[in-house]
Amino acid sequence: MTDVIASVIMRTDYLTLDTEMPIRQAAGLLHANGQEAAPVVDAAGTLVGILTQKDCFRPAMMASYYRQWRGTVGDQMSRPVKIIEAEADIVAAAEMFLSEPHRAFPVLRSGQIIGLLRREDVLGRLLELG
Repeated sequence: MTDVIASVIMRTDYLTLDTEMPIRQAAGLLHANGQEAAPVVDAAGTLVGILTQKDCFRPAMMASYYRQWRGTVGDQMSRPVKIIEAEADIVAAAEMFLSEPHRAFPVLRSGQIIGLLRREDVLGRLLELG
């Protein structure tokens, strides 16, 4: 089982956001694409944060009250970001999902983001293996 590594089961089709994007636009993209989270990167592609659906709830609730969305991704994103290394095995990934409340982790290789590992992908692979 430990020969299955994060980079094998990660998603490579994921959104990336930038810090200046309006939070309303980012929340809409997460929802429209069925994504629980999206890495936030700078102009060089370096991971600077992660925006989750949960991060979007406060501005959404405020918008329902004030009738106006306010803020940017940079205002609402979570940081520091919990990441998983590309070569981490599935057991290490499963343990991260057990110990952290997150539904997705950016996957990094040599400091660069190469994918997104979602809780459901790890569980699905564990079901296949067991």
